[in-house]
Amino acid sequence: MTFPQQRNGDTDTTRPPTLAARAARRVWADIRPLDPVRSIKGKLALLVIVSVFLASGMVVVAIRSETQIRIIMIFSMIASLLFMQFLAHGLTAPLRDMTLAAREMAGGDYSRRVEVSSRDEIGELAATFNQMAADLEASDRHRRELVANVSHELRTPIAALRAVLENVVDGVVQPNPATLGAALEQTERLGRLVTHLLDLSKLDGGVVPLDARPFEVRTFLDGVLRGVTVDGATAGGAFSRRGDVRLALEVRPSGLTGVADPERLHQVVANLVDNACKHSPPGGTVTVRARPSADPGGLLLEVEDEGPGIPLQDRSRVFERFSRSGAATAQGPGSDGGTGLGLAIARWAVDLHGGQIEVAEAARGCRIEVRLPGQR
Repeated sequence: MTFPQQRNGDTDTTRPPTLAARAARRVWADIRPLDPVRSIKGKLALLVIVSVFLASGMVVVAIRSETQIRIIMIFSMIASLLFMQFLAHGLTAPLRDMTLAAREMAGGDYSRRVEVSSRDEIGELAATFNQMAADLEASDRHRRELVANVSHELRTPIAALRAVLENVVDGVVQPNPATLGAALEQTERLGRLVTHLLDLSKLDGGVVPLDARPFEVRTFLDGVLRGVTVDGATAGGAFSRRGDVRLALEVRPSGLTGVADPERLHQVVANLVDNACKHSPPGGTVTVRARPSADPGGLLLEVEDEGPGIPLQDRSRVFERFSRSGAATAQGPGSDGGTGLGLAIARWAVDLHGGQIEVAEAARGCRIEVRLPGQR
């Protein structure tokens, strides 16, 4: 028969553990008798106590049974060594796992985790190691995604600009204002992307100082809206900015004041208005509102448009880098020329102030709320 031959050909290294061994491991994992000893010093002291107890017990047995002392001592040493081996194996198993995991992490694999089998210092080290591995894995994944997204975002305007210039060089199109305007639009898009990436790098590195001071809200917001209307920072650049979207400002009470860094807050409001204009329908209105918040001295800012709004499933990630909402712009999907970084910069700037930014419920369109804590 072939079955016995296959059994005889098995090696000890590949043979699965027996039922008794699996049962013993399961019982040991369930009772965990060494868990009350939450210190390596305590476990080593336990090892000494057990060794002394075994030796003393063997001596008593030898005296009563008239067995030679040297035979008893041999058995006592063997028992002590077995117990020491058992305890040392349990103590060093997480260290061996961490060594293997560290080697794999050095090779770029951050998925390996260490089994936490004790509650002593080594168990705490294993739990901390697993947390570090998870953080490194998330950081590595974020880095890869960032490189891929930046490469994609840079490739699109560069390809469009190259196509326009090639057509001009080959004589396919004439260098008229429309053609040069298209080239200018892609150049502006590249400039916005580089600026946003620099802003994010500064925010991530914590090198952006926060100069919070009191300011008059209406005067500040008037300047922001006037700037995004005149300099073409709204909806795609100077050449392609939309003139069919009306900007409205509501500040109550009229003498409302706030406390914030005007430069950082200007980024927040400008990016929110820019995003709202991109998604507004022809002839739509983007409304900016400001009023005191529930916190003493706090400020509540709202930017609302009349577009399709943000789907509920996208609201939790619209402030992530390179995130795009599933809603199309007024000119069609993918026509906004955005970088996917504006709302991420707005969130980081609000976080610098200790505030909150979120997508709020609206009867029509999209409404984003910004809450600033005021003087702290």
